[in-house]
Amino acid sequence: MSSLWSKMSRRESPGIYEDKDAHLNRVLTVKDFLALGVGTIVSTSIFTLPGVVAAQHAGAAVSLSFLAAAIVAGMVAFAYAEMSSAMPFAGSAYSWINVVFGEFWGWISGWALLAEYFIAVAFVGSGLSANFRGLIAPIGLKFPNALANTLGSHGGILDITAVVVIGLVAFLLSYGVSNAARVENVLVVLKVLAVLTFIVVGLTAIHPQNYVPFIPEYHVNPDGSAFGGWQGIYAGVSEIFLAYIGFDSIAANAAEAKNPEKTMPRGIIGSLIIAVLLFVAVALVLVGMFHYSLYANNAEPVGWALRHAGHGTVASIVQAIAVIGMFTALIGMMMAGSRLLYSFGRDGMLSGWLGKLNKHNLPNNALIVLTVVGIVVGAVCPFAFLAQLISAGTLIAFMFVSLGIYAIRPREGKDIPMPGFKMPLYPVLPAVAFLGALAVFWGLDIQAKTYAGIWFAIGLIIYFGYGMRHSYLNKKNVTDVKKSAEKAAEKVDAVDYEEKED
Repeated sequence: MSSLWSKMSRRESPGIYEDKDAHLNRVLTVKDFLALGVGTIVSTSIFTLPGVVAAQHAGAAVSLSFLAAAIVAGMVAFAYAEMSSAMPFAGSAYSWINVVFGEFWGWISGWALLAEYFIAVAFVGSGLSANFRGLIAPIGLKFPNALANTLGSHGGILDITAVVVIGLVAFLLSYGVSNAARVENVLVVLKVLAVLTFIVVGLTAIHPQNYVPFIPEYHVNPDGSAFGGWQGIYAGVSEIFLAYIGFDSIAANAAEAKNPEKTMPRGIIGSLIIAVLLFVAVALVLVGMFHYSLYANNAEPVGWALRHAGHGTVASIVQAIAVIGMFTALIGMMMAGSRLLYSFGRDGMLSGWLGKLNKHNLPNNALIVLTVVGIVVGAVCPFAFLAQLISAGTLIAFMFVSLGIYAIRPREGKDIPMPGFKMPLYPVLPAVAFLGALAVFWGLDIQAKTYAGIWFAIGLIIYFGYGMRHSYLNKKNVTDVKKSAEKAAEKVDAVDYEEKED
């Protein structure tokens, strides 16, 4: 048992990760990371979740759900900023936890994040598809159900729009992050302008009575979930938390950052602040335009609200930009997810093929796997189901990173470089961040927790069946043991020779 525990707890040296990631090109600046973060956070969620969560859980108080989720995400973002500043490695939480807690715990947090990226790619693709179909419907264009919906949903077989856009983003990323970053920067500006346009135009169609009562009376929905009261707001927090997880995509690309000590904290915290302001504003305007109940089961509430308020042209413009802008979320998620898969291959936790770079130093093998899995998941799982599954995996990683601050502080300035940013209110805030992430996780529905449990069971099987034996840390330890044994044998031979000489 002690031998098993020692294997699970073996830690990677920060210097090893620096050497392994040295081939990745450091080309990303603060501007690129702000665009990456805002592009990933302010994505499908801002055009979909405010209406859906208002109708299902929080009513007009949906903005409070967004605000509460932002507070938890903000505390975790402080921990991410310190970690990424001190250890700018590919793989974000997976690599950090490997250094501070050990291989097994790194694998668990990385496996949790992998679920996020697999599902997030499908989720964003699905949301983009819904908005695109809403955009072309007024001009009489409509996909047949078989090509418009996921398998088994409303006669669907394959969401062809989602498949095409995921493939296009993968093709763009296969030519390098600097090219993708330039596209990202332009699209993010357009998307933020679209959001601001909705806010300004929507303010002219506000009906104050839609805010009354601001917090509806609590009752239980037919599916057993909460609606109204603080319980409904809490249920909304758990469902919309996925809106803020995009800052992990910044950290996952830290190995490609210029001056990461300053670039990473500014990119992570800056993008989150911008996103919070936009999310709360959109939520307030949306429920003010129409009664929240009208947004039930509506995957494109922003476009719907503008059209029904008599702003059809603005709706088309905003939705067109929104659809184009959703590419930014796919760029961010697929960049981060492919770097995480690359990290698994780099460390031998999964096939070494995933850890190989092409002649341009890009992890395109990992990108291929992420693309295929994202397409398959998106083809099978409906939009609403994907939303909570994303949050489940991410929250596990967030808890690890929050606690990791306690392990990294004593090592900063020693074997780990002194970071350019430190989490404030230490040692209290890391514990509060951990408890906040735990509370949000606890609020997820039982289905999300069950599937998360199944995902982790699969991860444990892979770790004990493959990762533990094939990891480079294990190979390194085996080599060290052999060298020690050889040295010991040489000493014994030398002693025997001396005795014979005597």
